[in-house]
Amino acid sequence: MLEVEDLRVEFTTDEGVVRAVDGVSFSLAEGEVLAIVGESGSGKSATVMSVLGLTRAAGARVQGSARLFGRELVTASEHELRGIRGAEIAMVFQDPMSALNPVQRVGDQIAEQIRAHERGLSRAQVDRRVVELMERVAIPRARDRVRDYPHEFSGGMRQRVMIAMALSCSPRILIADEPTTALDVTIQAQILEQLARLGEETRMGILLVTHDLGVVADIADRVAVMYAGQIVEDGTLDELFYDPQHPYTWGLLGSIPRVDRERPERLPAIPGAPPSLARTPHGCRFRPRCPHRFERCEAPPPLELRLDDSPGHRDRCWLEPGDKRRLRLVGGQVGLAAGGTVIA
Repeated sequence: MLEVEDLRVEFTTDEGVVRAVDGVSFSLAEGEVLAIVGESGSGKSATVMSVLGLTRAAGARVQGSARLFGRELVTASEHELRGIRGAEIAMVFQDPMSALNPVQRVGDQIAEQIRAHERGLSRAQVDRRVVELMERVAIPRARDRVRDYPHEFSGGMRQRVMIAMALSCSPRILIADEPTTALDVTIQAQILEQLARLGEETRMGILLVTHDLGVVADIADRVAVMYAGQIVEDGTLDELFYDPQHPYTWGLLGSIPRVDRERPERLPAIPGAPPSLARTPHGCRFRPRCPHRFERCEAPPPLELRLDDSPGHRDRCWLEPGDKRRLRLVGGQVGLAAGGTVIA
């Protein structure tokens, strides 16, 4: 349904040119859930927002290709994009409190999108659709709550309102940008269950942006790991969790607390901090933080297939597959080895 090729997004700032997205390519099929994961500032949100033309502004430059059923989105006009947003590609934003208008009733905000794309419906038909959508995402007493304001809903219920709004015009693709941020684990599970169920019912493709690999394990079919504006590894969920090939992925997996193992004195962490996207390191962008770097890492590694038995699994690491499988085990589990100096 969606094909993104060599997407590049740059912003001109006082610090220089920020390359937020640098050569990102991926595809999304019908009924598939693709998760884009990485630390804050890795370019995840900039990638998906650029698909919808939401990064267009003075000082911004978007290049590459993003095709929806063959239609180019990067060069599409604002008029064309207004017809696509909500109707064919919908988005659940990261913070529902700031995404919802605090002075408008939630029912009116859902109805506004329906009226924008389906002008032939009567007011009564729109009102019925709003109630049905709120019931569909399991908001209790939907008929009574349709006239409430956002501040009268909990964080989880506001997120459900955002999902109802996104589904209002039956989109083919749903982009969920950190949909469980700031929610407790019980509500997170409910929201993820709703997304998974809705995806199965409607066969829509879901593009999930998150930094939480626990969320990814629950819902994703494929995973793309981003670091410093680039995809450093992508593959199926099983490939990423059971045979990760990039040291950055090892660090993310090793940083997850495990309930099936003895509690460590200190939770493993990736050393250093992500680089500024205005001054990215030469060569492998993870090189300054990687304890396994060697001379060849000073040349930028391409994202390519490196495993004969996993034809769809790509990564950006010069290490040999046999060395990766040996080096990624720390204390009997996948993780990033401690030690080594972080290059400034």
